Amino acid sequence: MTKRNLLLLSLLLFCMKDMHAQQKVIQLYNGAAPGSEKWNWDEKVNEKNMWNTKIVYNVSHPSLTVFSPEPSIANGTAVIICPGGAFHALSINSEGNDVAEWLTKKGVTCFVLRYRLVHCLTDDPPAEVMSKMGKKEFDEDNNAVIPLCIADGREAIAYVRKHAAEYGIATDRIGIIGFSAGGTVAASAAYNYNAENRPDFDASVYAFMPSNLQGTIAADAPPIFLTAATDDPLGLAAHSIDLYNKWIAAKHSAELHLYSKGGHGFGMRVQHLPSDSWIDRFGDWLGTQGLLTKK
Repeated sequence: MTKRNLLLLSLLLFCMKDMHAQQKVIQLYNGAAPGSEKWNWDEKVNEKNMWNTKIVYNVSHPSLTVFSPEPSIANGTAVIICPGGAFHALSINSEGNDVAEWLTKKGVTCFVLRYRLVHCLTDDPPAEVMSKMGKKEFDEDNNAVIPLCIADGREAIAYVRKHAAEYGIATDRIGIIGFSAGGTVAASAAYNYNAENRPDFDASVYAFMPSNLQGTIAADAPPIFLTAATDDPLGLAAHSIDLYNKWIAAKHSAELHLYSKGGHGFGMRVQHLPSDSWIDRFGDWLGTQGLLTKK
């Protein structure tokens, strides 16, 4: 092969790789999202902060980023992924895109949800969170936006189900997973749903889900997967335990993994702790539910 042909081949492979990296982004609503019609700020990204991860903030127009598996391994299962970030930001890689990339290798079609967030007044959301944590202002800001976050999660499920054929998805294999604040979005989807937005399976990782945000567990409640670390400094392991106990008391399928160490916000970060393997346990659970075989 001549040098010219090698150069052309290299250029072609580079372009193909770049095209694969570009994911389809879907606006969740036509026009302004209901309940935040007057929000006029722009979504932003911060890559240098005390959380040491890339974050997205000031989301006013919710969206879904699509990660599709190779057609040869696609199995018809879909997962909406909800990153966390104290309702002020989204840990878009370790609790979003990285999860999607792992799951697509299992044949799952993934949709990373950017749901509405508290409006940050600076370019450093983690610093804002720390300055407000434990204060009345923090709770007031979050309480105002949580219903909108939950609405976005439900709308995401409904969108994926409505467009299932477009993505080769089975309408009865659409689930949702969330982390921390995103766990609130995911776990809330398991309550008060209708035929369009009911998740077929539900998963929450170190979810914030106090009893006042919970509802009545329906007779057809989806199976749920839960995981957290006992040493979570925010004390959220208790929320996962509470959800697990209520699910099994209602005689529904549930699986809970608690790690002695892992802290909060571990997501797909490598900490060289047993909690690093939570994603493998989630994969095992999907398999036991029959969600990794082709349909």
